[in-house]
Amino acid sequence: MLLLTGCEGVPLLDPKGQVGIEQRNLIVIATLLMLIVVIPVIVLTLLFAWKYRASNTAAKYTPDWAHSTKIEIAVWGVPMLLLVFLGYYTYVSTHSLDPYRPLESDVKPVTIQAISMDWKWLFIYPDQGIATVNKIVFPANTPINFQVTSDTVMNSFFIPGLGGQIYAMAGMHTKLHLIANENHEFNGISANYSGAGFTGMKFKAIATTQAEYEAWINEVKNSPKKLDSAEYSVLAKPSERNPVELYSSVTPNLFQIIIDKYEGMNPGKKLVHGEKEVAGTEGADQGKHSPAGAEE
Repeated sequence: MLLLTGCEGVPLLDPKGQVGIEQRNLIVIATLLMLIVVIPVIVLTLLFAWKYRASNTAAKYTPDWAHSTKIEIAVWGVPMLLLVFLGYYTYVSTHSLDPYRPLESDVKPVTIQAISMDWKWLFIYPDQGIATVNKIVFPANTPINFQVTSDTVMNSFFIPGLGGQIYAMAGMHTKLHLIANENHEFNGISANYSGAGFTGMKFKAIATTQAEYEAWINEVKNSPKKLDSAEYSVLAKPSERNPVELYSSVTPNLFQIIIDKYEGMNPGKKLVHGEKEVAGTEGADQGKHSPAGAEE
C-alpha cells in the first residue's frame, strides 16, 4: 500500500468511460465473490492454528476423526455455487464487452486508425484526412471506433482510463470500441514490451466538447506538415520519446497499405472488409483482450 501511494491514481478503478466502468464493475464483483471463499479460509486457518496449538491442552483430541458431512458440504458446495455464478456472470459480461462490438449510440462515431511504430503511435483520422503522432483528440459522449495495426513488432494499444487493451500486430487489423463519458485527458500506452524505447511509447488521448474537437481538427488541417510517402519513411525510423506531430494531410489508404506490406506473414484466411472482417485465421482471436487487460 505504501508503494502504491507513488502512483498517479488508478485509472482502471476510476474510469471515465462506459466500457471502462463496466469492466471495472466486472473486476470488483469477481474479486468480492472470490473473497467469500478466501477470507473464511484465511480466518479459519489462523483460528485452527491457535485453537489446536500444542500448548492448548483443553482442545479436543480426535486422532481417528476422518469425515464430516457438514464440512464437506461447506468446502465443496459453497465454492461450486460461486464458480457457477462467477462463470455465468463473466461469460455474459465479457461477450457484451467484446472489443470488436460497436457501441450503441445515436451519435455518429469517430474513426481513428492507430498504428504502432518504434517507438511511437501514429494516428490517422480517415474521415478528416489528417494524421497525428502521440496525440488524439475526440468529443466526449461519442463512440470512438479504433482500427489498430502495427508497422513493427507486436504492441498493445491501451487507454486505461477508457477500457481494455487490444493487440497491434503487423499484417493484422484489430478493433477496439470506446467512449468517454466526460471531458478528460487520458494517458495512453503500449502494454506489450517492444524494445529499448518501450517505456516512452506513450500518447495523450483528450476527450473534449464538440466545438473544441472541431477547432482542434482545423488546427491540424492548418499544419504545414504532410504525411506523404517520403515523410512516412522518415517517421518510420526508430525514435524514442517522439514529440507530438500534426499532419494536415495523409497518403490515402495508408492504414491498409501498411497492413498489405505484411500480407505474406499471414498464410491463413485473407483479410475481408466489412462487418465480417477478420484478421487472418488466428488474428481476430489473438488480437482480442478481455476487460482491463486480462487476456481472453
